[in-house]
Amino acid sequence: MSEFLLPDVGEGLIEAEIVTWKVKVGDVVAINDIVVEIETAKSLVELPSPFEGEVTALMVAEGDTVSVGTPIIAIGAPAPAAPAEMEIDLSNPAASGRVEGESLVGRNKAERGPQRRARKGSVSPSSEAAANTQMQLQGAFAPGGAQSQDVAPADEPAVPAVPAVEPEPVSEFVPARALSTGEVRVLAKPPVRKLAKDLGIDLARLRATGPGGTVTRADVEGAASSNGNGPSVATGSSSAARTSRGGTTSLHETREPIKGVRKMMASAMVGSAFSAPHVTEWVTLDVTRTMELVERLKARRELREVKVSPLLVLARAVMLAMRRTPEINSFWDEPAQEVVLKHYVNLGIAAATPRGLVVPNIKDAQDLTLLELAGELAQLTATAREGRTQPAEMSGGTFTITNVGVFGVDAGTPIINPGESAILCFGAIKKQPWVVTTDGVDEIVVRQVTTLALSFDHRHIDGEKGSRFLSDVAGILEDPASALLF
Repeated sequence: MSEFLLPDVGEGLIEAEIVTWKVKVGDVVAINDIVVEIETAKSLVELPSPFEGEVTALMVAEGDTVSVGTPIIAIGAPAPAAPAEMEIDLSNPAASGRVEGESLVGRNKAERGPQRRARKGSVSPSSEAAANTQMQLQGAFAPGGAQSQDVAPADEPAVPAVPAVEPEPVSEFVPARALSTGEVRVLAKPPVRKLAKDLGIDLARLRATGPGGTVTRADVEGAASSNGNGPSVATGSSSAARTSRGGTTSLHETREPIKGVRKMMASAMVGSAFSAPHVTEWVTLDVTRTMELVERLKARRELREVKVSPLLVLARAVMLAMRRTPEINSFWDEPAQEVVLKHYVNLGIAAATPRGLVVPNIKDAQDLTLLELAGELAQLTATAREGRTQPAEMSGGTFTITNVGVFGVDAGTPIINPGESAILCFGAIKKQPWVVTTDGVDEIVVRQVTTLALSFDHRHIDGEKGSRFLSDVAGILEDPASALLF
């Protein structure tokens, strides 16, 4: 039997949550079959089996968080087929293949000699191992117990045989010791177990009031109230309240554990916000021409199979603007006391998922054509929404775009991702009144308007560099034809 240890599927990850088991005990798996889905500090990951054989144990329950290196599943060789049963006439010793007075144990023991050695070459190792195990079991439950070798004769006189007493039948094994409270399997439905886990309540210490000794939701909530903590998870009743010794405790509260992607994101944002001095600059601009370009691109034959959006044009504008301000695509290496300028762009796109914010990046985005960039954006966002982004796809980013406009938000002050020096916030595009000058005459017309906000690390990117980059990006969005100048 082989135990599969939880591997480090990312860069220095130390733990992961078991989300869904794809197999159950008794299933036969092959190498590279998916056995479990886990959530790391970065994403959901499906783990393939490094072994083949029968699943003998799932060693970690769904929802548990375990450290890297912890055994999570046991896989062994498939169980051998049961031997065909033989009908033995106990009244005729000869029919059973043994002489009177010879026990099965004695015969098995005798067969361990030359006969077994003679046929060893024709028996597979797994069959022989199964046969050994079977004989050990027979010996263990036979009178006298299991013996691994011949017993040497003793000098003491033989003990007279005592007539065997037929034992009384029992319905189950009696444990050799009393079980502790934590070892008792309490009867409770899965939702009740989850509620107790979230509230920190030990089910084994509760007085069960449900049918057949089952712990109910009310039992768990009552225990939480009596502890003075109050229940932490809201029940189905939106206006329910419970009175305890501490007074009235509202049930309008839900506690969610901080783990996985959310935990990683929180740690990264705190580290960035309090290590790099952020400066944010804003610009509001007319993107009517960009919206017209998007419509023209959608009609082109080569772009019909991909999604063309203003984000695509913005991403391309960022690649071009970095040529004039390469410091935007760099980072401050504090331990080395160096500024590292990158000659490639791994363009990160922040994506909101049910499990938290992730920032996968497009590798070497500076070398992609508009069509290739559109395809990469479509694949990146689809994978992120499904929660299937792999850790390697989120590492090595050099610059990030966060698109808050999809939520109808005008702009914000984004926090720089660790290892980068700048992040660009793309606000919602809305029709607004705008002053347009035509032949020296000002007039108010309806235009497509948006806001860009650039946060950058002010340790090595000064206001002039940050402003120039933001102005170049805005200029391309206002007049896409100006991209020919870069």
